[in-house]
Amino acid sequence: MPELSPRRRALVLAICCLSLFIVGLDNTIVNIALPALRSDLDTSVSGLQWVIDAYTLVLASLLILAGSTADRVGRRRTFQAGLALFTIGSLLCSVAPSLGWLIAFRMVQAVGGSMLNPVAMSIITNTFTEPKERARAIGVWGGVVGLSMALGPVLGGVLVDSLGWRSIFWINVPVGVAAIVLTALFVPESRAPRPRRIDLVGQALVLILLASVTYGIIEGPGTGWGSAEIVGCFVLGAAALAGLLLYEPRRTEPLLDLRFFRSVPFSGATVIAVSAFAALAGFLFLNTLYLQDARGLSALHAGLYTLPMAAMTAVFAPLSGRLVAARGARLPLILAGTAMTLAILPLTQLTTTTPDAVLIGSYLLFGIGFGLVNAPITNTALSGMPRAQAGVAAAVASTSRQVGGSLGVAVIGAAVVSGFDGSMATGFASASHTGWWIVVGCGLAVLTLGVVTTGRRAQSTARRVENPDAVPV
Repeated sequence: MPELSPRRRALVLAICCLSLFIVGLDNTIVNIALPALRSDLDTSVSGLQWVIDAYTLVLASLLILAGSTADRVGRRRTFQAGLALFTIGSLLCSVAPSLGWLIAFRMVQAVGGSMLNPVAMSIITNTFTEPKERARAIGVWGGVVGLSMALGPVLGGVLVDSLGWRSIFWINVPVGVAAIVLTALFVPESRAPRPRRIDLVGQALVLILLASVTYGIIEGPGTGWGSAEIVGCFVLGAAALAGLLLYEPRRTEPLLDLRFFRSVPFSGATVIAVSAFAALAGFLFLNTLYLQDARGLSALHAGLYTLPMAAMTAVFAPLSGRLVAARGARLPLILAGTAMTLAILPLTQLTTTTPDAVLIGSYLLFGIGFGLVNAPITNTALSGMPRAQAGVAAAVASTSRQVGGSLGVAVIGAAVVSGFDGSMATGFASASHTGWWIVVGCGLAVLTLGVVTTGRRAQSTARRVENPDAVPV
């Protein structure tokens, strides 16, 4: 890639951040619109789970493939294709005539979304080659996450209340079109000097594993956990996992390099990412239904209630990056796990008359915890990884975040549905207690793993992965 002027680099960063903004905005806006979707499309809680999980499942399955494809055919070309698919998918979602079509169009969105953020990060990495400048660029990138989370609930509430749930997808269309044009004008093309081979078998096995397990969890309460359909899903998932464990080590360039998981920090970062994003997804899912269906708030008022959480995430995300740079990953992970756990404990006793002060306090503390967790996840995942494999390691960490989001909605939603008996207005608050306890468990997992996977013994396993031929001293 040719050397770009500072102004041109800033433009490239802004264009890449547009993709992150619309993807982040889409996630929080869709959550705030769930009660309106349930009413308009006459769907169950499991139907709402699929609106969220159809997107995150496809996204999680395709992230690594999208990164290797961009390295091979060109990052700008792949980025533009992702923007086009995401924009088209958003437009289709806005005219979906039924729940089934909406879920299908959300999957189209996800195929495009898989080509956006990881490819945009690769473009940024290749544009900002000086370490300090790159760190500042990634700091801006992280700030956009907080901005999209902060604006999403409020903007979604305004749109749902004034124009209906379909309008939440309209906002992606002009932004997507503008990003496509700006990418063509200002983002230079780049490719990896030696792109990885595409592992179609590994890709198919990952998709089968995630889809079958998630389907079984979501549909289990309604179909019956012992039914042939649900048992078959879990058997299929187990077979796909076994296939991955047997097939991937035989590949020269596997989709998932299982050797990485011998590094305790890397394995720990993967599970921490799953736990933290399962907690976030479960929080957004339960809280949206509680505020609008159990407490009777409008979409806009529910969005305003959630604003403190998003604001704290926006404030503490960049502070976490500085803390990681100064003290390492352990302290922010401990603080994150502690804050997330303490934030959710009061919600395990939730009622329709829980005081607003308790809710706002929980939201503030959860936002602090989640804001602190992202930077150490990335740092810990890459700690001790061979430099040539850093991109793949980062892609696995990103995939883990999406897997966590899918499982959070699936598991927590299934737990609530299993204990739910009555109307949303009178029964949801008490039925949600089990779901909140699962979120507490996720926070405890972040705390525990933050301690266990960042010590000296854990770091020694990372060094062995980085230098497998090194002789121990």
